[in-house]
Amino acid sequence: MADDRSTPPACGCKGIRSCLLCESPACGLAKGVHKPKSFVYIPEKGIAKGVEHTDAADWWWFPFPGVTLIEEFVTEDEERDMVHAMDQDEWRLSQSGRRKQDFGPKVNFKKQKIRVANFTGLPSFSRLLWERMKSHTVLNGFLPVEQCNLDYNSDRGSAIDPHLDDSWLWGERLVSLNLLSDTVLTMTSSSTNNLRLRSTLNQHCELNGLCTQNVNDSKVVGVQSDHQDSVAHGSSMTAFVPYNDVEVAIHVPRRSLVILYGDARYNWMHAIHRDHIKQRRVCSTFRELSAEFSAGGKEESQGQMLLDIALGFQGKSV
Repeated sequence: MADDRSTPPACGCKGIRSCLLCESPACGLAKGVHKPKSFVYIPEKGIAKGVEHTDAADWWWFPFPGVTLIEEFVTEDEERDMVHAMDQDEWRLSQSGRRKQDFGPKVNFKKQKIRVANFTGLPSFSRLLWERMKSHTVLNGFLPVEQCNLDYNSDRGSAIDPHLDDSWLWGERLVSLNLLSDTVLTMTSSSTNNLRLRSTLNQHCELNGLCTQNVNDSKVVGVQSDHQDSVAHGSSMTAFVPYNDVEVAIHVPRRSLVILYGDARYNWMHAIHRDHIKQRRVCSTFRELSAEFSAGGKEESQGQMLLDIALGFQGKSV
């Protein structure tokens, strides 16, 4: 009998994707190390604020629109029942150490082709979630046409790389329900354009010392006074850094709903890093149709057919 002890466990990784199961010495893959975040999202103010371990960095911030966080969207009992229902279904292997359940049409985004043969709609327990979504203004008119459940586990090194969701079929709002554990959604940009940072200082700050420091380990392109802000707040400075030197950490509590739209949906990539998965995490992401597949769009009839199936809430994962 052949000795297969060196064979790595089965996983769903392909191409450049990897997880702890396939990052064994036999595979020659090194575990990725992620650097600390530079900015943290402040939901109450809609801004991203510097969090480096220097007094100066705490003053740098910039507006970060397009994020809504709704805490305690479901109860502990509802969470338990939903995860139990998911675990009665099959979890299929996915990339980067995840497992998944898809409730939606099969889509070839490159060729822009849709297959609906095995699409039976969203799962029955999601009807309650959709009804509750309607009570929030930010989700006015939201019609979920697809649901993807993802299972993350620290033992597998689960993660998801920075990416932008499709915008040909999927519409403005991406809605994710976070279950079983807290996590962090990391926002990054590939743009080399400059991002304007602001720094409001009190009278005790030493302006010259602050202006000579790096902003969160990024290269400061320019620093200037902001006279209008200084009139309102005492002292204010502006700095410019490349977008691709900036990370924004959105802390997502257990049982909360996070919604990305606008700038956060189309101009910032989102990711979950493995060092932010401390224990099992389950996420349900809901997507709506793009304008092309909605009322008045050229693919309106196909979009309506997809919605009729989805909102029957009789779905089985495909």
